[in-house]
Amino acid sequence: MVVEDTVDDTLTASRQTAGQLLDAAVRYAEERHWDVLPGAWLTDGTGPAAAYAGRRTPYCSCGAPRCPAPGAHPLTADWIGQASGSAAAVRRMWLAQPDASILLPTGRSFDAIDVPEVAGCLALARMERMELPLGPVIGTPDRRLIFFVLPGAGAKVPDLLRRLGWSPSSLDLVVRGEGDWIPAPPTRLAGGQTVQWARKPTAVNRWLPDTGELLSPLAYACGRTR
Repeated sequence: MVVEDTVDDTLTASRQTAGQLLDAAVRYAEERHWDVLPGAWLTDGTGPAAAYAGRRTPYCSCGAPRCPAPGAHPLTADWIGQASGSAAAVRRMWLAQPDASILLPTGRSFDAIDVPEVAGCLALARMERMELPLGPVIGTPDRRLIFFVLPGAGAKVPDLLRRLGWSPSSLDLVVRGEGDWIPAPPTRLAGGQTVQWARKPTAVNRWLPDTGELLSPLAYACGRTR
C-alpha cells in the first residue's frame, strides 16, 4: 500500500507539472505575444544515460550522458523555425509532449541580460531606488538572474560597457540575443529545481526597457561582486 501510494503521488505530481507547463506556455504566447519553443526535459533516473553515470538521478531527455544543459535546450538543430507565438500552435506542441521544457527564443520580442544572482539582486535594488523602468526578471536554479530588455542588446552592450569604463570580457554579463534562448518558469533544470520569476510579467512591465537604461547598474554590480 505504501508503495502504491508513492507511485500514485509521483504520477499526480507529474501530471500537475505537465499541466503547469502547458498553461504557462500558452499564457506566454497568448498574453505576452512571445514566441515559445518546446525543449528537452528532465526525466527520471532510469535509462542508458543514468546507467552510464552510475546513479539513479534525473537526466536530460536527449539521452546525452554529459548533456551541457540538462532539461533546457532545443530538441533539434532547426529549432528556430519551430518556435511559435500562436497560442493554438503552442497548445498543440505541449499536448504532443507535455513534459517539454519552456524555452523563449531571444532576439525577437526581447533580448535578455544574464548575470550572477548576487550581482543581479544588488542591481535590482539599485534600479528600484532609481525608479528605472523594469521588465520581467527570471531567476534560475544555477543562481543567475535574467533581465528582459528590448531587442538589439547584443550589438549595443560591448560599446556601452567600454563607455562606462568596463572591458566586456572582464564582467560575468552575458547577452542573450538572436539565435539564443532562455528557459522560462516553471521549467525544471538539473538538480530538480525550477526556473522562477524574480519579477513576474505584468501589465505594468509589458513595455521593456532599453539596454542602456539598465546596463550601468548591472555592470557596476557585476564589477563589484566579481
